Amino acid sequence: MSLAHRANAFGAHLRPLFGIAALIGLWAFVHATRAVDPVLLPSPLEALAAFWNGLAHGTLWGDFFKTIVRTVTSFGLALVIAVPLGIVLGSNEKIYESIEFAIDFFRSTPASAMFPLFLVLFGVGEATKIAVAAFGAALAILFNVAYGVMSARKQRQLAAKVMGAPRWRVLTDVILLESMPQVFVGMRSGVSIALVIVIVAEMFIGSTDGLGQRIMNAQTIFDMPDMYASIFAAGLLGYVMNLVFLVAERRFVHWGGK
Repeated sequence: MSLAHRANAFGAHLRPLFGIAALIGLWAFVHATRAVDPVLLPSPLEALAAFWNGLAHGTLWGDFFKTIVRTVTSFGLALVIAVPLGIVLGSNEKIYESIEFAIDFFRSTPASAMFPLFLVLFGVGEATKIAVAAFGAALAILFNVAYGVMSARKQRQLAAKVMGAPRWRVLTDVILLESMPQVFVGMRSGVSIALVIVIVAEMFIGSTDGLGQRIMNAQTIFDMPDMYASIFAAGLLGYVMNLVFLVAERRFVHWGGK
C-alpha cells in the first residue's frame, strides 16, 4: 500500500471528527467573544467538566440507565407489535391501502400532542412514557416493514413459485429476506423516535429521573454547565444506539441493494 493511499485511508477515519471539532471551535469562539451571555452559554470545558463530574461523582449514570431502560422497553414493545403487523399489511396491499391514511395521519402527528390522550389512558407514571414512545416507534417500524414487503422484487417471487416453492417458503425465503434492509431502516428510525419521545416524556410527565428530567432540573435551577452536559449525554446516547443498528445492519443484511 502506497504512502498516499495510507494517508487517504487515515484521513477517511478522521473525517467524522472534523464536524465535531468545528462545532466545539464555534462554541468556544462564541463563548470567548461573548456573542452570547457566558452565563447562558458556558465554555465547552465547563460543560465537559460537568459531564465528567456527573459520571464520576454524580447521578448521570443512573439517569442514563433509566432513559435506556425506558427506550429499550418501548422499542421492544414496538418491535413485537409492528413487525408481524407490517408483514401482514405488506402482504396484502388492499388491507394496507384501507388503513394507510390512519398510519400516515398518526405518523405526522407530533408525539407531544399525544401526551394528553395517553395520560387519560394510562395515568401519570412509567406506563405512559413507555406507551407513547412505543406508539411513535411502532408507526415508523410498521410503515417500513410494510413498504419493504411490498417492494420485494416480483421476479424473484415468481421464480420461486415456478420452481415449486410453497407460499410460506416464498414468504420466508424471498419476501422477508428482500424486505430486511427496509426493516432495519424502520428499526433505526424507531429507536431514534423512541429515545426522543422518552426524553420529552421525562421532561413533562411527572418524572423524577432520566436524562429529560435532568435537563429540566438543570435549566430550572440555572445550572447551565450541567444542562449542556445532560443534552450532550442524550445526544451521545442517540448516536450510540444508531451506531449499534448500523453495525448490525452491515453484519446481518449484507445483501442489501444487491
